[in-house]
Order: sequence, then C-alpha cells, then structure tokens
Amino acid sequence: MADIDKGLPNTRTKIDIPSEEEMTEEVSVQEEEAQQKGPVEVLPEEDGGATIDFEPGAINIPGTESHFDNLADILPEENLEPIGNEMVQNYMDYKSSRKDWENSYTTGLDLLGFKYENRTEPFQGASGATHPVLAEAVTQFQAQAYKELLPADGPVRTDIIGVKNPQTEQQSERVKDYMNYLIMDQMKEYESEFDSMLFHLPLAGSTFKKVYYDVPMGRVVSKFVPADELIVPYTATSLDDAEAIIHVVKISENELRKQQVSGFYVDVELGPPGTDVTNGELDKKERELEGTKKTGKNEPVYTLLECHVNLDLEGFEDVGADGEPTGIKLPYIVTVDEGSRKVLSIRRNYAPDDLKKNKIQYFVHFKFLPGLGFYGFGLIHMIGGLSRTATAALRQLLDAGTLSNLPAGFKQRGVRVRDEASPIQPGEFKDVDAPGGNLRDAFFPLPYKEPSPTLLNLLGVVVQAGQRFAAIADMQVGDGNQGAAVGTTIALLERGSRVMSAIHKRCYAAMKSEFKLLSKVVSQYLPPEYPYDVVGGARNIKQADFDDRIDIIPVADPNIFSMSQRITLAQTQLQIATSNPQLHNMYQIYRNMYNAIGVKNVDAVLPPPAPNAPMDPSMEHINALGGKPFQAFPGQDHRAHITAHLNFMSTNIVRNNPAVMGAIQKNILEHISLMAQEQVQLEFREQMQQMMMMQQQAVTNPQVAQQLQMITNQIEARKSILIAEMTEEFMKEEKKITSQFDNDPLLKLKSREVDLRAMENERKKQNDEANQDLNRAKLMQAQDLAEDKMEQNEDLAKLRAGVSLAKTGVQKAQVMIDDN
Repeated sequence: MADIDKGLPNTRTKIDIPSEEEMTEEVSVQEEEAQQKGPVEVLPEEDGGATIDFEPGAINIPGTESHFDNLADILPEENLEPIGNEMVQNYMDYKSSRKDWENSYTTGLDLLGFKYENRTEPFQGASGATHPVLAEAVTQFQAQAYKELLPADGPVRTDIIGVKNPQTEQQSERVKDYMNYLIMDQMKEYESEFDSMLFHLPLAGSTFKKVYYDVPMGRVVSKFVPADELIVPYTATSLDDAEAIIHVVKISENELRKQQVSGFYVDVELGPPGTDVTNGELDKKERELEGTKKTGKNEPVYTLLECHVNLDLEGFEDVGADGEPTGIKLPYIVTVDEGSRKVLSIRRNYAPDDLKKNKIQYFVHFKFLPGLGFYGFGLIHMIGGLSRTATAALRQLLDAGTLSNLPAGFKQRGVRVRDEASPIQPGEFKDVDAPGGNLRDAFFPLPYKEPSPTLLNLLGVVVQAGQRFAAIADMQVGDGNQGAAVGTTIALLERGSRVMSAIHKRCYAAMKSEFKLLSKVVSQYLPPEYPYDVVGGARNIKQADFDDRIDIIPVADPNIFSMSQRITLAQTQLQIATSNPQLHNMYQIYRNMYNAIGVKNVDAVLPPPAPNAPMDPSMEHINALGGKPFQAFPGQDHRAHITAHLNFMSTNIVRNNPAVMGAIQKNILEHISLMAQEQVQLEFREQMQQMMMMQQQAVTNPQVAQQLQMITNQIEARKSILIAEMTEEFMKEEKKITSQFDNDPLLKLKSREVDLRAMENERKKQNDEANQDLNRAKLMQAQDLAEDKMEQNEDLAKLRAGVSLAKTGVQKAQVMIDDN
C-alpha cells in the first residue's frame, strides 16, 4: 500500500526519492524565501480570505519613528481583553482603598456654607447658617497665592547654571520671554486652571497638574487634575514610586469619536455612554454646592481610565544582552473605557533613546500640608472640627435668640383665643375667653433664656484658633506700627507667617517641577528656530536654548508670600540703612521699596545713577569741585591726566579745599596703578599667556600651581617697583609746581592756616554727624520703650477684661443655680 497515492485512488504513482544534495539545496531555498517574506506573512484561504501571521515586536520596533504609536492597533483581541479587565479592576481596588479619604472630603465640603440648610430640628425654622471660618481661610489663601505665584508679567524667571557670559545671559533672557509668552498668551486655559487649582488645594490638601503635548491644539498643555480624578495604589507615597497612576478622563461622545477617526484611539464599538457610579457621591456633593444637578437623561459622556502602568506585553518584552526576555515590566500608558472595558490605546511611556527605560512623568503634585501617606492634608482635615464647633455654637446662639424673641408655652385647656391659628403681631392684643380667674394663671411660658455670653466667648475662641491655624494672620503685620523696632517687626512677621510660608514654599517647589516639564516638552516639539510677535516688538527662540545651562524657576520668592510681608521687609531694610547710609547702597534700597509697593515704572520716579565712564581731565575737575565721584579707566592717557591734575592742584581754590585736593590725588594714584598694570602687561605678555594655560592644570598638579604662584609673585614685584618709581616722579613734579608756596613764608603760613581751618571744619562736620546718629538712636530707643509700655498696658487691660468677664460668668451661673 505504500506505493498508492490516497489522493488518486487505484492509480499507480512513481515516487522519485531526491538525493541528499537536492534535499540540502531545497532547504536553503526555503530559508531564503522565509527571510524574504519578513515579519508579516499573508496566507490565502480557500474561501477567498487570508490569514495574516506576524510578530508584533517586529512590526513596531522601540526607538524608531513608530516608538510612540498605538500598540493596540496591532495586538490581537485575546491579548487586549485581559489587559482591559485588569486595568478596570485595579482602578476599583485603588478607589476602594481611599474610600475614607473621599468620605471625609465629601462631608467636609458642607462646612463651606455655600448652601443654606433648612432644618426642622430642634424646631421648625431652626438656624441653618454655617460659620465662614473655613470659607474665609480658603478664599484668602486662594487670593493671596494667585497674586504671588501668577503675576501679570508672567510666572517664569531663569537662572544661569555655571559661569555667566553674554551668550548665556542672552539665552536666559530668550527662554524667560518665551516661557512667559507661552503661558500668559498662548496657553489660554492656564490662568483659569491655575485659579481653580488654588481653590481646591486648601480644601482637599492635594491637587495635580498634568503637562503634555496636545496634538489637536498643536502646543503644550498644563491641565488641572483634581485629587478625586487621580488614583494611585494604597502603597504609593509619591508620584515617582507609584506602581500605577490612573487618571480618570471624562470625554464627550463626539470628542471621543474625533480621537478614534484621527487614529489616536482604536476605532472599536464601545456601546452607549455609561453613568459614573464610582465618583457619584463626590460629584453629587460638588454639583449640589454649585446649585446644579443632573436630569433624568444620561449625558453622552464616556469615562476613560488613562493608566500609567508597568506591563510585560507579549511580543514587546524587555530583552537582555543575550537576546532572551528578562521578565522586566516596561512603562506604558494604557487607556481603557470603564464601561465596556475595551482598550483604546497602549503606548510606550519611555523615551526612545533611554537605555534604562525610565517612565516619563506627566504629573506634578501640589500639597497644602504633607499628609501621612500619598495625599496631603487640607483645611477640611485640619480645622474641620473647629469649623463644625463654630457652626454649632453659632446655630445655638441664633436659635436661643429666636426662642427668646418668640416665646412659646402652655395654656389651660378651657382658655380660648380668637383666631388662635394666626400668630400675634408685635403691638397686637387679642381677645381671650377665660372661664374665670386670673389670665396670668392661665398661661405658662417656657423659660427660654437670652443667648449665653459664655457661649459667645467660646465661639470667639474657636474662631480665633481656626484663623490662627489657617494663617489668616496677615493682618497682624499690616496693623502693626510701621515705625516699630526692627527686631519687633521681624518677630511679629515670623510669628504670623510660619504656616503660610511653608505652604508657599511647597507651592513654589511644585511650580518649579511643572516648569521643568513644560520646558522639556517645549524643547522636544519646538522647531529649531521659532519667531513670534509680542506687544511692542518681535522675539525669537531657538530649540537649542532649552538646555542644562538654563534653570527655569518661578518668579515668586519662596520666602515671601504676600505684598504686606514684602513691604514690611523693605521698610525694615530702609530703616536699618537710614541709620548708617554711608555703608549702604541707598539707591538700591529705595528701588526695593518702590518695587515692594508695586510701582511699575520705577526709573521715572527714581532715576538710576549714571554709570561711571571715562572723561577728560576738565570734567574730572568739575566733579571734584562738586563732590561727585570719578575714577580712572584703562586705556586713558595717564600721564596727560596726571599733568592736568598737578596744574589744577596749584590753583588757590584747590589749595584751600582739602576735600578737592584729596579727590584729585586719589585719581592720580589710580592713574599710576593703571599705568603700571599696562606696563606689566607689555613686559610679561608671554608669561601671562602661559599663566592662562597653567590655571587649568594647577587644580590637579601641585608643581604647576607652584610655578604659577612664582610667576604671579614676579609680576606683582615688577608692578610694585613701577608704582614706586612713578610715585616718586609724581612727588617731584608736585614739588616743582607747589615750590612757590614753600619759598614764601607768608604764603606758607597762610596755607597752614587754611589747612587748620579745613581740618577744624571737617572735625565739626564729623561731630555733627555723630550727634545726629546718637539723637536718632535715642529717639528709636524711646519709641521702642513707649511701644513696649503700650503693649504691656494692652495686655493688662485684656487681662482685667478677662477677669471681669469670668467674674460676671460666675455670678450669672450662681444666679441660675439659685433660681433652680
């Protein structure tokens, strides 16, 4: 039967057995055909269809142009389905682990008092007012932080890393101008998103910003993400060590369809949009405070879960040096529809040229106060109890006032009041049918009391504690005495700003991280050179400007969080400098004061001093007579200047004015020093060039450092010799010009008399200045003593008032005990 072909029954078939050489040749031909087929092989089927056989990792290779393509387009459905189920299940688990945090945040939103509560307990119409201590703290922080962190001129400034030179300074200025232009002009949503984030931050304790490149908009985006829309595992302590970060994205049906048609998401059937079940309570509470609510009709909105996770995808495994999979999970961004659990996209989340395959971070965490875990603490967590206590005390006081003003009680059964269903109006008397006896005995009003003063004092203590903790103490600085001593002002400022200063520094650090992410995205998508127009001119930015030489940081000062604090510090600085103006740059101090109070065009109010520039000898003489500074510059004709000064010194006006004489001689010595320096540069030109080359080697080579020191000493010795010779020559020339005064005894005596008179005038001037400083110090000391005495009297008055209130409370309590 071996020689019968089953395909053709009852037919003899001759079988030719190939030789070994023919078999080897056939195998090699098949291998070549297999290599030519490539990673994709299309096999036709009998029914006209085709089967596609391919290796996914060979289609989309890491590090190529298709590095960030959607891998869900080429992965089979049997691989995508378990991934989608796992992502949604992880999301549900992570969300359940923070249920207590959500509940405390949801219930804490009621403390804002945005919605009045109609209460029926303990009686119909009881007060439903909420004390605004929490709302006041939140709105004040939001207003203060928004003004400081996002000024009108832009929130970005730059620092130069390393040595400054004209090139890096121009680069730094270009980066600063473009970043401020991008944030304040192009990113239209940035201000509103940042404003909303600063309102949520003190409430929830944590908020997030997401920085990424938006393809449809064609620019970088910094989006505000509330804390309830970003989920992390229970074990996470920061964004960097979180194994997974899930961002809940709400997207309309039409917008999602646009993303599918454009190819950003896989075009699969998702079904009708579902309702948001997991975020229902928190969203319901937020909509309730806004005064809005959902209608019965479901809104066409999908809930997408953007999961930043580590996966070991089949066909895209991490491969070691031996070509075998290592089993290491790589960072990916997986987007899943929560309702249908369909995977819409899977993209690599590491840079193409990153050999370590570290995940790309898109999120920035803003914290109000550091919490015990991943999320921070907000004012709801810290003063929520005080806010509830203040609200309860306020409602009790209002209810007590209501009951005392509209009393109720009991009446005898037989007493009838006409129209008893209608309330009695103020000043109205109703007719009563009494069976007999005294009308007073027929009615018994309940013993309602006036609002308790003790409860009112307790309310004040609770509110002050909440305000003090929430750093609503900025008024302490503004209400203080502006002429107080420096130590008192600084101590008061420190006491009232500790909490807010720490919160401001945390916001500053988070904004710095945000700007670094922004600059990184900009450097990737910006063209090599990008011109743009601004008000009043045109600018230009280069992609190469965003390198490690420029550090992009917030323009806000991390140590100053309010305008009043800035003014107080500037005023304190001015007060110190005024006591001894000779040691301070008074122009800069006054400029700091103008900047602190918000003056825009300071140069128009306080003209900057003219920069020192080379001038001719005649102008130097004019400045000397006017008491203005002047100096020598390299490259001038030093001998001509010295000669002109010597001739000017022989005039009577200079001879009789020691101050002018000293200024002229000082300038002559400057010319002598520069003249010697220029002479040394000519004589030691080769040695100086050699020194420049030796400076880099001297750091690591002690012998070169010793040689460098020897050459330096040699040059300095030569310079000293030249200065000595030139000084001697100057003395001789001065002697020649002034010799006429030495030969005439009368002129010499007159000159001596003028010198003595000038010395006496100088001594008197110094004594007057010393007396003025002493009187100023005495006045400041007397003022400090008076302020301390006033503070002591204030404290004593408060103490007496407290004792008086305590006595009054004890007396009232005793009366109440006696009545009962």
